[in-house]
Amino acid sequence: MARFSLLSKAKVLDPVDDPVEANDPPEVDATEEKAGIFEADDAAPETREEQDEGPAFDLLEAKLRVHNKLIDELDLSMLDKLDETEMKRQVGRLVAEIVREDRIPMNQSEVAEFADSVYHEMTGLGPLEPLLADPTISDILINGAKQVYVERRGELELSNAKFRDNAHLRRIVSRIVSAVGRRVDESQPLVDARLLDGSRVNAAVEPVAIDGPLVSIRKFSKKPLTLEKLIGFKAMPKEVAEFLHAAVKCRVTTLISGGTGSGKTTLLNALSAAISHKERLITIEDAAELQLQQPHVARMETRPPNLEGKGEIRQRELVKNALRMRPDRVILGEVRSEEAFDMLQAMNTGHEGSMATIHANNPREAISRLEQMVAMGGMRISSEAVRGQIASAVGLIIQAQRLSDGSRRITHVTEVTGMEGEIIQMQDIFTFNRLRTEEDGTVVGEFRASGLRPKCLDDMQRRGVHLPMEYFDPSQPLMRVP
Repeated sequence: MARFSLLSKAKVLDPVDDPVEANDPPEVDATEEKAGIFEADDAAPETREEQDEGPAFDLLEAKLRVHNKLIDELDLSMLDKLDETEMKRQVGRLVAEIVREDRIPMNQSEVAEFADSVYHEMTGLGPLEPLLADPTISDILINGAKQVYVERRGELELSNAKFRDNAHLRRIVSRIVSAVGRRVDESQPLVDARLLDGSRVNAAVEPVAIDGPLVSIRKFSKKPLTLEKLIGFKAMPKEVAEFLHAAVKCRVTTLISGGTGSGKTTLLNALSAAISHKERLITIEDAAELQLQQPHVARMETRPPNLEGKGEIRQRELVKNALRMRPDRVILGEVRSEEAFDMLQAMNTGHEGSMATIHANNPREAISRLEQMVAMGGMRISSEAVRGQIASAVGLIIQAQRLSDGSRRITHVTEVTGMEGEIIQMQDIFTFNRLRTEEDGTVVGEFRASGLRPKCLDDMQRRGVHLPMEYFDPSQPLMRVP
């Protein structure tokens, strides 16, 4: 075994099943790849294995032998001392030597692809690595070992990625959650975690998941989207973006409402660019995913209970503690329970400009949900008093929505103007009006101002921020889409 002079034989403590089924990407036509046409495994042309069933079986068996032989020969302790580039080079060289000496019928590109799949299994997340590296994918949804869906441009499609079996998928899930100090097993089958790049991961395993582990990964761009980019995507017109930027800059407390996958966190990240770099920000999340660009950001994350059911730290405790940490603004990744009361207290006691997201279908429903969450805390306080707290704390509600064609739009920018009797008064500043749906499913609509003058404009002007009154003219649409 002269070829393994650097990497001598060593026993692998936790060998991983063969990754060939998940990471055997099809051949791609060079012209299509250069043009950016080839975007997904599930859009690829048939591979040689799919065209000829006999050779496919032989090639698969050969790959299995290569994988097992390599695992037996590798010295993982030696690999740990190498940097990533050198490690990939060594694995690729050894795979190529085994293939050549065993006379396995694989061309150069297939050898390179297989070497990458082996490397991903050893050091990364196996079949997930190509999907995580694909910038066109925003969500990865795994329904057991053999079914992996991805979301592109707001639409779901089935990918060719597969795991060998549920045990293989389970090991990948354990690798993800253990990296952030969490666990998933029969006693705790539900877990929230994150990847190193900030992508959010939710997993459910047996006995909750009947047909194998269920994993949802919400990817985040390494470069957070800016308001300018959201304007370019027609998520909102320039006038709306400038108004929201000014509101955040002038410390108008903002609540971002929307359904799952509507872009709430993306919008919060984009709006946070308006916050002064001189302010101290404290973020509180279940799984850290915010990507604030300010230099003075203190991040906190909830903690699940341990094996004995103790040690849990909920968002409410973190919000209370945050108020003792001298924050200028408190930013909640999502308000969902009794911490709503403590959040309102913070917003009413010198922490104007704080921000949070909430699950709701429209601004009025967001207010109702806040009221219900305060009640969940068991506080002996009347409904009228709770509404008064909400009316004085929240300045703007921004409604984000993912439409039926997969596009994401800001559908309402609503101002909370105060109380009238026992009712919280609200007024729409900007709205997105859906006009029709084309035959291909494209939603046609327009953004318009309501014509109402925001009350917060006076405070903006006192702070030196002036917006043209033409932004609030309802006579002409601000933007038409598509």
